[in-house]
Amino acid sequence: MKPYKGYLLDLDGTIYRGKEAIPGAAPFITHLKTHQIPYLFLTNNSSASAQHVAERLVAMGIEAQARDVYTTSMATATYLQEHAPAGTRVYVIGEAGLHDQLTDAGYVITEEDPAYVIVGIDRAFTYEKLAIAARAIRAGATFLATNADAALPTDAGLFPGNGSLVAAVSVASATKPIVIGKPESIIVQYALDQLGTAAADTLIVGDNLYTDIEAGANSGLDSLLVLTGYSTREEAEQHHAAPTHIAEDLPEWQQRISL
Repeated sequence: MKPYKGYLLDLDGTIYRGKEAIPGAAPFITHLKTHQIPYLFLTNNSSASAQHVAERLVAMGIEAQARDVYTTSMATATYLQEHAPAGTRVYVIGEAGLHDQLTDAGYVITEEDPAYVIVGIDRAFTYEKLAIAARAIRAGATFLATNADAALPTDAGLFPGNGSLVAAVSVASATKPIVIGKPESIIVQYALDQLGTAAADTLIVGDNLYTDIEAGANSGLDSLLVLTGYSTREEAEQHHAAPTHIAEDLPEWQQRISL
């Protein structure tokens, strides 16, 4: 078994499900800490801050601090910092995590003549927001999407994800977005920079073939599919981006790497 020097860990379906930790997740994090293996919780969720995500994990009995979390809002802010100076005007469809991250980075959130339109999950999405975004993009604004997940897992089942909102803006503006989150390599490269490990030495872990496993394939990382969430072993056998490893859950993986 290859000794991985770093881990990028998905959250929903991998570490927790709804409001409950998945059995074995907390001991696996303890295992990584004990062996001083660096890791980041890598999430496509743009609605919450890293601090909020960490607090949610702690409430589930999982050791976490804000520095252990990397979100699409953080990656989007980093992308903007590479392409536009602080003070640039942006129009944002999204919730507090995205708004706060961009404001903290020095960007001006406005409906008036934005240079960028940024779409993250927004459970108060309206026709008016769609119209403002589409008009701005047609007028020349660059279209960014925090992620393009089709579905959002909840305690009540799968709800429309940010990809649904992105699709609406894309159709209305006749423009495809630059996608920041998984499965694109942008967020993975930023996360690796923060983690401090090389792609060849890092394992990305998740439950979704279309986001986590494809992110690994797109970024040169080995991947582990855990069967505790979205995708199945049978789907993995047919998927164009096959995971490097498959395990029923994190305890099975921990047992393998401990042998």
